[in-house]
Amino acid sequence: QVQLVESGGGLVQPGGSLTLSCAASGSIFSFVNMGWYRQAPGKQRELAATITSTSTNYADSVKGRFTISRDNAKNTVYLQMNSLKPEDTAVYYCNVVVRESGSIRSYWGQGTQVTVSS
Repeated sequence: QVQLVESGGGLVQPGGSLTLSCAASGSIFSFVNMGWYRQAPGKQRELAATITSTSTNYADSVKGRFTISRDNAKNTVYLQMNSLKPEDTAVYYCNVVVRESGSIRSYWGQGTQVTVSS
């Protein structure tokens, strides 16, 4: 079982920055993938960014503004968000895919609200 704790959400003005973090703990043999997804009111949850041991992937809408990174020693993934726009307002969810004792499982964080408004 893996537990995820997200933090860093809040209110920020357009053009501002915010950094989200997601710390994973529990029975983790290895990470397969880590990422951030977001869901705006009335919208489907969508991918923002993901990271593996060898690559990163970004949605076109955030490319050039967001940076995903991870600290392997802390089992933590971060999302640095710059030049924020009102369209970025959403609940951001951390997702990790891990290899446990005998299977690969996906886990979701509780979500953290990011509101971009003046």
